[in-house]
Amino acid sequence: MDLPHVSAALGVIHPICIARGRNAEVWDEADQRYIDFIGGIGVLNLGHSHPAVVEAVKAQVETLMHSAFNALPHRGYLAVTEALNQFVPVSYPLSCMLTNSGAEATENALKVARGVTGRQAVIAFDDAFHGRTLAALNLNGKVKPYKSGLGALPGPVYHLPFPSRDSGVTAEQALTALERLFDVEIPVDEVASIIVEPIQGEGGFRLLCPKFAKVLRDVCDKHNIVLICDEIQSGFGRTGQRFGFTHLGIEPDLLLMGKSMAAGLPLAAVVGRRELMDALPKGALGGTYSGNAVACAAALAVMDAMQEDALSAWSDAQEAAIVSAYQRWKASERFPMVGAMTGIGAMRGIVFEDTENATGAEHLANLLAAGRDAGVLLMPSGRKRNVLRLLPPLTTEPEIMAEGLGLIEQALETLKA
Repeated sequence: MDLPHVSAALGVIHPICIARGRNAEVWDEADQRYIDFIGGIGVLNLGHSHPAVVEAVKAQVETLMHSAFNALPHRGYLAVTEALNQFVPVSYPLSCMLTNSGAEATENALKVARGVTGRQAVIAFDDAFHGRTLAALNLNGKVKPYKSGLGALPGPVYHLPFPSRDSGVTAEQALTALERLFDVEIPVDEVASIIVEPIQGEGGFRLLCPKFAKVLRDVCDKHNIVLICDEIQSGFGRTGQRFGFTHLGIEPDLLLMGKSMAAGLPLAAVVGRRELMDALPKGALGGTYSGNAVACAAALAVMDAMQEDALSAWSDAQEAAIVSAYQRWKASERFPMVGAMTGIGAMRGIVFEDTENATGAEHLANLLAAGRDAGVLLMPSGRKRNVLRLLPPLTTEPEIMAEGLGLIEQALETLKA
């Protein structure tokens, strides 16, 4: 695919150009059909061009396309913040700031944590991903390709092992590392915030250990540390619940969201405890495009569609289909490269293992190409890029879901053990 005026620093996984989409199906410029199991990297939980979102966007474009909220407030921004107060399952009233992207939400959460605590240090986790802007970059628990050649990044940031049934790291091991951090690296009273993904996205769809999450919550309460949950990829229904932190039995102080929040339009948010979000001086938060009126209209349609019973039904059906196909592949002697399954609900990853002829990353790279040739679009994840992450729309029709999984199996047949 020829990209003469696009920076070579942008990586492209699939050398095709998409022209149109409908739910879980897309067509390229040559009218070749594909089943989309990438979903805009978690943006399209309601699929391409969801009818309710399309209608809301059309109506909004005809009345007001944009107003910079800091200068001239508009009703869409206010409606979204009110809806979030009902949509986010926490026990306290929310105060909200809308942003353009997940990375921008991360940056503003760091500002809030610093301003409230008067401290600077942040604790993040191995294999985390929180964005590509400069401060967010240092939180990422992986050097290549994000941090290579950039020198010192905003900090201080300290990383801990991520405890999960999917990572092989136990809660006890992570707690030992946390205790060592406070004994050796930095005093606990200099830590402003701890940021964690309840389910890692780029890290390979790994669920945080609930036992460790509860201890983390206790540590933050005891030492006045701001606990930030990054649900930019796991939020808005991907795990079968509105947000993944409910699987852990905790509540965050600040919650980051984005991606599927507006079904493809650029909108994200930082929401959290009012005493934290309201603590910075007036004018400290904001942005020209943050909370664009058209994106807000889309977000309202998304939240209206994502009722608890619908989310549970969508996730249960998709999880059952994925797990059934995985178990068939895992049991087959034809696919020795198929390793463990990670994640929860409809947020599932499959680890590809090394074999005699190829590494897991090579197997997965070959699968992505073979899958594309067969008609299904797939995405890698994990530190070694050896974890297949499955992100089909939650609204994918059962027959399309079955077809897509069948095409993955067809592509697996081409891999050499």
